[in-house]
Amino acid sequence: MHSMGRNHKKIFENVLITGIADKGRAIGRTAEGQVIFTEGPVPGDVVDILALRKRKGFLEGVVNTYHTLSDERTVPLCPHFGVCGGCKWQHLSYQSQLKYKYQVVKDNMTRIARLPESIVLPVLPCKDVFYYRNKLEYSFSDKRWITEEEVNSGKEIHQSPALGFHRPGFFEKIVDITTCKLQDSRSDEIRNFVREFTLTNDYTYYDVKQHNGLMRNMIIRNSTLDEWMVVVIFGQNDEKRISALMEALRNKFSFINSLHYVVNTKWNDTIFDLDIKLFHGRSYITEQLGDVAYQIGPKSFFQTNSKQAVALFDIAVGFADVGPDDIVYDLYTGLGSIALYMASKIKKVIGIEEIEPAIADARHNMELNNIPNAIFYSGDVKDLLNRDFMLKHGKPDVVITDPPRAGMHEKVIQTLLQMESPKIIYVSCNPATQARDLALLSEKYEVLEVQPVDMFPHTHHVESVANLRLKKSL
Repeated sequence: MHSMGRNHKKIFENVLITGIADKGRAIGRTAEGQVIFTEGPVPGDVVDILALRKRKGFLEGVVNTYHTLSDERTVPLCPHFGVCGGCKWQHLSYQSQLKYKYQVVKDNMTRIARLPESIVLPVLPCKDVFYYRNKLEYSFSDKRWITEEEVNSGKEIHQSPALGFHRPGFFEKIVDITTCKLQDSRSDEIRNFVREFTLTNDYTYYDVKQHNGLMRNMIIRNSTLDEWMVVVIFGQNDEKRISALMEALRNKFSFINSLHYVVNTKWNDTIFDLDIKLFHGRSYITEQLGDVAYQIGPKSFFQTNSKQAVALFDIAVGFADVGPDDIVYDLYTGLGSIALYMASKIKKVIGIEEIEPAIADARHNMELNNIPNAIFYSGDVKDLLNRDFMLKHGKPDVVITDPPRAGMHEKVIQTLLQMESPKIIYVSCNPATQARDLALLSEKYEVLEVQPVDMFPHTHHVESVANLRLKKSL
């Protein structure tokens, strides 16, 4: 990357924004036909863009002026929209969001996987476009993010502490959040109470650079059964202040079923390697997906949108079209949620997952639901999935794979091609790597259909489920 240099900083006028690109950025073309990316506008806006960087084949810049606003716009519900960065598209109508998510999946499938666009089905919308998340993570900072409006107002600015979300691109700056429309409003009540209590009682907030301060992070989880978990993460072991805050939370919010705290004096924020103390209630909350109950602990991985996870699972199970004698392999199974969800319909399911605590959760939930026909392995799919594995468990009638954003390792794809399972159902959170993998699998597999699913309204993320069948040999 090289800067355009002072002489090159050029304003491109009257750029029509025509689409949404990678990571939710807006895309348009200059009068000279150059592709230019920017943040903020929506398709249909006409803007002047100050170009900041020239890359190979395109420009990147910031909006200087808005001339015409798109009729695809809508008024964002959240007062923090545009500053927080958690939602990129609240100012774009939901129908338009679905249209551009469809476009992203279609473009990847036609360009990378060379598939006909007719196999890409319309995006399955989310019934609840707000309050759909079951987990939010907040951070405390002794320095809040100062907005551009405040800087330009000429008024004296007070650098007060903040409790909220990271400003994208600034690891030490936190946007002070008073309301978030992504989780049930009880999350707001808890967060705002914690802010008020800690500031009133002179609790220090964390300073990332100096690595000090008492209040560090907070995780709030809930379930569709209206169970609530709060985990407060402290930066130092001040027993008196910790117990005062935890007691206040317990007394104020009788609906919290599972109240924990943890002391984290490390440089990084992760709590997976730390001892989490249960202060009050149960050590878990319960979620229900279909007929299966899941116990979720403070360290558990779980689908962030419970209701839409059920819709996603139903699509995968429908594509798999399983019967009572079928053997299913569930690769990258996480805490076994889809494996357990479909276990009652099949002979047996074998799940593989790299993250060991997730497999511990899977085994625990298997016992909780008295599911006798699931087996879970902890390890890397590329190392575990081989000929011996298949000889031990039987050839799968269906393989379900739900890899991380990077897609499947090439070795896994080669193993799948050798195994020749009649059906593969490929669930993906990144249509670009999914399309790359589908192209490699096309040596022996035909893609019948691709179903995009919107799990995260107002963000650029889109899930995609591909339905593959082994080609009939000639």
